[in-house]
Amino acid sequence: MALTSTPFFVSFLILSTFIIPTFAAESSTYEEEKEPFVGVNIGTDISNILSPQNLVSFLTHQKITHIRLYDANPDILGALSGSDIHVIIGVPNNQLIGLGSSNTTAATWIRKNVVAYYPKTLITGISVGDEVLTTVPSFSPILLPALQSLYNSLVSSNLHKKIIISTPHAASVILNPFPPSQAFFNQTLSSVITPLLNFLSETGSPLMLNLYPYYVFMQNKGFVPLENSLFKPLSPSKEMVDPNTLLHYTNVLDAMIDAAYFSMKNLNFTDIVVLVTETGWPSKGDSKEPYATKENADTYNSNLIKRVFGRSGTPLHPETTSSVYIYELFNEDLRSPPVSEANWGLFYGNATPTYLLHLSEIGTFLANDTTNQTYCVAMDGADSKTLQAALDWACGPGRANCSEIQPGESCYQPNNVKNHASYAFDSYYQTQGKGPGACDFKGIAMITTSDPSHGSCIFPGSKQLTKQTKQVVNSTQSSNAGEKLRLRTFSSIKISAISNILHIYLVAVFPLILFIL
Repeated sequence: MALTSTPFFVSFLILSTFIIPTFAAESSTYEEEKEPFVGVNIGTDISNILSPQNLVSFLTHQKITHIRLYDANPDILGALSGSDIHVIIGVPNNQLIGLGSSNTTAATWIRKNVVAYYPKTLITGISVGDEVLTTVPSFSPILLPALQSLYNSLVSSNLHKKIIISTPHAASVILNPFPPSQAFFNQTLSSVITPLLNFLSETGSPLMLNLYPYYVFMQNKGFVPLENSLFKPLSPSKEMVDPNTLLHYTNVLDAMIDAAYFSMKNLNFTDIVVLVTETGWPSKGDSKEPYATKENADTYNSNLIKRVFGRSGTPLHPETTSSVYIYELFNEDLRSPPVSEANWGLFYGNATPTYLLHLSEIGTFLANDTTNQTYCVAMDGADSKTLQAALDWACGPGRANCSEIQPGESCYQPNNVKNHASYAFDSYYQTQGKGPGACDFKGIAMITTSDPSHGSCIFPGSKQLTKQTKQVVNSTQSSNAGEKLRLRTFSSIKISAISNILHIYLVAVFPLILFIL
């Protein structure tokens, strides 16, 4: 039996006394969200970012109703006024000391960034800091005071029942996450974690976690099958089974969420729900990131969205489906290496899709449902002379619009026959209504669901896809999104987990081998 087909995640101990997570304290806007939702994170390290007004128009067109900002950008908050878009605003890490050491500073922050906009702008939450305990541990002592000061200011403004307040953590605050039933919070953080959880329980706020199955897979290749990370259908032999509870896990994200519930249970907290503030999959990477592809990103995010709207919960809590914020809405082309850091977005900065999500069965979320969106491109390895002849025909008798591949135009580069032919083929294919035989060109063309657009070059199929948002796509007005500090902790899964996996593997498989022998 191949190692990747061995049961690996272990199900949880079913505890009859485990209480279904509900908010026991103050009711809040988060509690009023009766249905789980999918939101998006909006970063701003983009060379040509949409203006706030065009951003809101784009979000509205895409039927995106929940967003998370990494700061409290006044231009974006102002543009959101009167919309139906719910927003979590962020407190950058570098503001924590001031907020945690002065009630006056906290009151001013709430007055300036919340009261000034609410309720016309639907501010539903405040994320205080980002992965503070793992990226800037020296700020840990001030984190809870900052939360408390801001919460007290919300109380003074009578907004504490409308706006949640919490702090996002990296997955690495939880140790031994596999099997989930053996997970626990890093004990070196116990002096901070326990008071934080007590605060969340008392205020009815969720535990915010940034969870990335992509990094779990990359750090544990050979132990974690790719299918488990991407929500793909699994045979029973590939399901992850917790030996302590015999619960079956078909995907990594569910196991990570349940690991958090078990970790909280170990500290006697059972009334806090998990909110996934970041999760996603990169669509492009360098040579060391071969699994950062458009296909995998499409698969992960499409299946993630379907799973949330399917309200299937987790094996431990099928009655509780965590809402999630996808990281992220736009590719941030200004981010530092590795290559994947700039390629987590669902869209390019010009608002064209990075790849084609498959969401036809989940309603209107992301209006650019691209399940049936196809393109015609030149096949790899096609003979250059044949390509040139086909290109000449498409731009001539075929009447394809080839103006964008002329010198100096947006799709001229890279200047090679394959690139130019792909653009011409797609133009012809789209003008022919994507009909049968419109993408053949003597066998050197192929239909693809991956958007071939790149940089400022938008292929004809993508132009049709976004024609209703032409104003948004063409906008290059920049907004000052303020300073943010975002350092994701990639060590969500420790190497020590491998020894646990091997132990589970031997315990589960060795007796079977003896039986067979």
